[in-house]
Amino acid sequence: MRKLRYSTTYVILSLFLALSLSACKEKQQSAAAPRGPVQVDVISVDQTQVPVEMELPGRTNAYRVAEVRPQVNGIIQKRHFVEGSEVQAGQLLYQIDPATYQAQFDSAKASLARAEASEHSARLKAERYDTLVKTKAVSELDQIENEANWKQAQADVAAAKASLNTAKINLDYTRITAPISGVIGKSLITEGALVTAQQSTPLAIIQELDPIYVDVTQSSSDLTRLKGEFSKLNKTNAEAFEKTEVSIILEDGSEYPYKGSLEFSDVTVEQTTGTVTLRTIIQNPNQDLLPGMFVRAKLSNGVQNTIVIPTSAISRNQKGEPMVMVVNQESKVEARMIQTGRNTENGIIAKSGLNVGDKLITAGLQNIRPGADVTAVEKAQAENNEGEK
Repeated sequence: MRKLRYSTTYVILSLFLALSLSACKEKQQSAAAPRGPVQVDVISVDQTQVPVEMELPGRTNAYRVAEVRPQVNGIIQKRHFVEGSEVQAGQLLYQIDPATYQAQFDSAKASLARAEASEHSARLKAERYDTLVKTKAVSELDQIENEANWKQAQADVAAAKASLNTAKINLDYTRITAPISGVIGKSLITEGALVTAQQSTPLAIIQELDPIYVDVTQSSSDLTRLKGEFSKLNKTNAEAFEKTEVSIILEDGSEYPYKGSLEFSDVTVEQTTGTVTLRTIIQNPNQDLLPGMFVRAKLSNGVQNTIVIPTSAISRNQKGEPMVMVVNQESKVEARMIQTGRNTENGIIAKSGLNVGDKLITAGLQNIRPGADVTAVEKAQAENNEGEK
């Protein structure tokens, strides 16, 4: 009985070993069998037209700003404007008590009349002596003295006129008017307040908001690149910048309905940040843009031909450098290092590393490696972009 049990166990072990050896042979055979080419999706690299543009952060600034200050001393009698309203250049804003300056004007006017009377008398006397000296009725010395008195009287008239003009200017300065047209802010003083000439604190501030400036900052390196791109489309950098169209993106992501233009580029690079200020000007008829608002300015200047590839085709090596896979003429995978540019609606710009006509692999990257045989399935660029979306 024991011998039968041992023989049965031996048979079972023999069968198990035979089955294991058979399975190992099948695995070895399947591993040794050559794999067929992997199927991958490719697109033909071609140039496409993309707009030359750049989106930059910026802030709005008033087109013109005027701080209203008094030019004579006195007490404010009345304010003649509504805070936050539109004012026109020359419009009366404040009235300073004019009593003192009116008295000075009247005194200067009387002094002028007295000087003119004295000049009239001196002129008649000088003319009389000029006639008498010819007949030897008076001496030449008397005639010279009267001539000098007349000229002195003329100088007194001129001085009196200057004093009268000064008094009139000071009297006019009691009426504080708007130096520019625009929106006036809150009044920083009230009636009854004492103001002094050329004081540091303004009475109010007027800002012209139509048009309005949008000041944006840009790194000097990117600015140089942008000028280079623009100069390819235009004769000179100056002409390119003059034609640059600017769109404003508001804080909520909506686009401002009016287009602007580039006004100028600062000639100095900020040493701490390495940035340059670009000033754009844009119409603001409804005053939707207010000074100090944060916006984004999109600068655009025509289109250029360049290579745009889908982002799904880009991978990274161990150093984090961008690379793509292409199918060469021998239907083998080839790795290419590329230099990427800015993003567009249809993908990312490939500045270098690809040529027109290259077969760029867009799908199946996880199943291939450089040098592997592949079967390329051509896909249209538009179809591939739709698949990405």
